[in-house]
Amino acid sequence: MKKLLWLLLIILTVSGCGDEVKKETDAPKPKKVYVVGLDAEYAPMGFRDESGEIVGFDIDLAKEAARRMDVIFEFRPIVWDQKEAELNSGRIDIIWNGLDITPERKSYILYSKPYLDNRQLLLVKKNRGFDIQSINDLAGKIVATQSGSNSEGYVEGNSELRNSLVDFITYPSFSQAFKDLHENKIDVLIVDEVAGRYEKSKYPDELELIEIPVGIATELGIGFRLGDIELRDEVQKVFDEMVADGTARKISEKWFQADLIKSS
Repeated sequence: MKKLLWLLLIILTVSGCGDEVKKETDAPKPKKVYVVGLDAEYAPMGFRDESGEIVGFDIDLAKEAARRMDVIFEFRPIVWDQKEAELNSGRIDIIWNGLDITPERKSYILYSKPYLDNRQLLLVKKNRGFDIQSINDLAGKIVATQSGSNSEGYVEGNSELRNSLVDFITYPSFSQAFKDLHENKIDVLIVDEVAGRYEKSKYPDELELIEIPVGIATELGIGFRLGDIELRDEVQKVFDEMVADGTARKISEKWFQADLIKSS
């Protein structure tokens, strides 16, 4: 009888251990988390809404890509002109926020294929009476743009233009620049076309967008660390799928009322 009881006890113990092993095996693996850096004051690409949630065109694209990859994208606001340090230090893994593709940035950023065209245009107050027909008409004015932007490099690299200005101001974010433009603290704002058109849509009776390109037109891409080829390729794969099945087009139409996505 004692031998029988011991045998039953051993069987029950082994069976219980098997259940524990099965439970551990069946437990879902935690999803990988990647940190996406962005300027959280760059509407409509990525910005905080009235409730404080980060939303925007690029945010919607990134969230859909993360869903298809079965990973988590954590959005982290950064100072835009410190993006190189943020990326290379590992504090962020991806930059998905209206990032221009430039030869200089290619030295420290691994890019996706371009997904949007971008130009730098001029935004002014309608009631200021400025007659700007060319870039030379900026002479004698207070001009501003975002620090670390393509347009900052263009102005600083054009000594004749730079010296003709009363002042050239750079802002950490376009939101502060828009505020100062509305308050007549600056005369002209050099702005990314997507951001300028969005701001003008909110104040159609106050603002005028002058379509005089500043510098050369650029393309926007998703940025990664130079060594993260596998991550770049995985994101590119699902993004291409989003373009092919029309998801990217729908997101573009939601924010711009038009399909601005570049075809692969």
